[in-house]
Amino acid sequence: MADRARETAAGGVTRRAMVTGSIAAVAGLAGATTAQAEPDSRSVAFALTVAGGTGLKPTAGRAFVIIARQSDLSPNAPEPRDNLQGSEPISVPFFGMDVAMMRPDTPMVLRSGDSVVGAPLAALTDIPPGDYVVQGFFNTYETNRRSDGSVVQVHWPSGDGGDIWHSPGNVYSTPRTVRIDSRTGTVGLTLDKVIGPVDPIPPGGTGQQGNPAESKHVKRMKIRSELLSRFWGRDVYLGADILLPEGYDLPANQHVRYPMELEVGHYAEGGGRPHGFDESLGDDFSRWWVSADAARFISVQVRSENPFYDDSYNVNSANLGPYGDAINTELVPAIDRRFRTIGQRWGRTVTGGSTGGWIAAATLVLYPDLYAGAWAGYPDPLDFRAHQLVNVYSDANAYVIDNPWEVVPRPSARHNTGDTWWTMAQENAYERACASRGRSQGQWDIWQAVFGPQGKDGYPSPIWDKRTGAVDHAVAAYWQAHSELSTIVTARWATLGPKIAGRLHVYVGTEDTYFLNNGVQLFEQKTDQLTSPKPDFQFIYGVGQPHGWQPVSDQEIFTTMADFLARLAPGGTDTSGWRGHEQPPALMLKPGRQVVDGS
Repeated sequence: MADRARETAAGGVTRRAMVTGSIAAVAGLAGATTAQAEPDSRSVAFALTVAGGTGLKPTAGRAFVIIARQSDLSPNAPEPRDNLQGSEPISVPFFGMDVAMMRPDTPMVLRSGDSVVGAPLAALTDIPPGDYVVQGFFNTYETNRRSDGSVVQVHWPSGDGGDIWHSPGNVYSTPRTVRIDSRTGTVGLTLDKVIGPVDPIPPGGTGQQGNPAESKHVKRMKIRSELLSRFWGRDVYLGADILLPEGYDLPANQHVRYPMELEVGHYAEGGGRPHGFDESLGDDFSRWWVSADAARFISVQVRSENPFYDDSYNVNSANLGPYGDAINTELVPAIDRRFRTIGQRWGRTVTGGSTGGWIAAATLVLYPDLYAGAWAGYPDPLDFRAHQLVNVYSDANAYVIDNPWEVVPRPSARHNTGDTWWTMAQENAYERACASRGRSQGQWDIWQAVFGPQGKDGYPSPIWDKRTGAVDHAVAAYWQAHSELSTIVTARWATLGPKIAGRLHVYVGTEDTYFLNNGVQLFEQKTDQLTSPKPDFQFIYGVGQPHGWQPVSDQEIFTTMADFLARLAPGGTDTSGWRGHEQPPALMLKPGRQVVDGS
């Protein structure tokens, strides 16, 4: 079921949430740059000083200057930093530089050169003369000595879901208007504003913030993960938002144990509500959830933000550590102990869309003894021959498509009309300006952190050169062996087949915004060759539909899952307390390929 990306079905957003108007703003700036053949801002520099009064101690991190026209800003994004998170790759211009040791009251100077990386403009010298709203920012890094012997410096999100521009502990300056031209020289910016906690921190707690308020149907959990804390050498927490079925607390239902739906995907900032449940019952799903006809589930939304993204992808990986085991052997059992779940494989499903779609499929494949089935919507690449539009095994370059006479920029996102929204080079330039060593909290960086090996420096091995796009095929070979779901399923089918045949359901639009339908089709083609048993996976393609499309409503998927689990229940099991009265849509009961009118 859809995470934040479900909004794309109504017209399209970025992977998280596009900042309205940023494309037009950058287009205007690009036009001005073209018109100004020789920008006379070559002497401009920015001296950023973290004020001693902030209380920050000397630390490594990354310093930024963010530059916007007044017309770029809006009441919804009043500061330059507000126009960066989620606007990848098109945003107001910003420039970043690694700082080995920030010391309060000591300037950090950013000027054009190899150490300062910008997006969408590459260098400070590309800024045309004019008046700009300028803001300084510093992203703090913590030094972690991990159990594998590596030492890395990363920023730990703390209830912000990986939004470095609003992450607790980071510092910024009050925006000021600056005239940039040949006479500007060095602009001083004092970083004296500290971003405070998102939620109250429990006594002695660090890492993920405290739980938001609970309500009648939505409860919260937060546990310290022993596995992850050991790996990272610091306290690491996992959280969960739990949506309880109507009537859960009634005395007449105290004997009922309910199936669990694990809803996976992006971090839900500000307190998650699985499936957007609203206690005021202001939407169709919420009204259905409390109705007499609804299937009764305990729906669990996982929170696993980490130093590389707003979500861990719920798997064990060389760079993030054992998040898969932590979620499935620590968090889920803790939920089973607190709430009246069935607590057995036949009573557990996993669902998700986009990032969550890949997680749903991977969870079924990697933990087949824990889940009865997976419903995976518009998933991230299931086959790396279509890592969006990059074949990581045969393509020489991720950013361009070679032909004998010219190079063509490779798209990264499109409207379902076919128009390109941005290219691979643009999106990766955004991440490169955000951070070095794969620490941008961006989409491409988390993929290489989850799918790939650890480099000699302790950070994720790049799948391609972030500056040029040249693909590293040795790293790609590791991806295939360790993380490509089509390869894992086929290689392990002798043992996996009896456990997951007929249990994976995948749906995607044929015009997916990020070309994810290509990976689904390759996965389908590869697994369709399997026998003994036949896979009997379900693939539903919505003709002409973008990212976020699903063939039926969340309500109908719950109804389908209830019917599915009732058929798996041990003989004599009373399912009347949770199955509901509605019949599942016929569309969701057919294995194999289905191509449907997406409208």
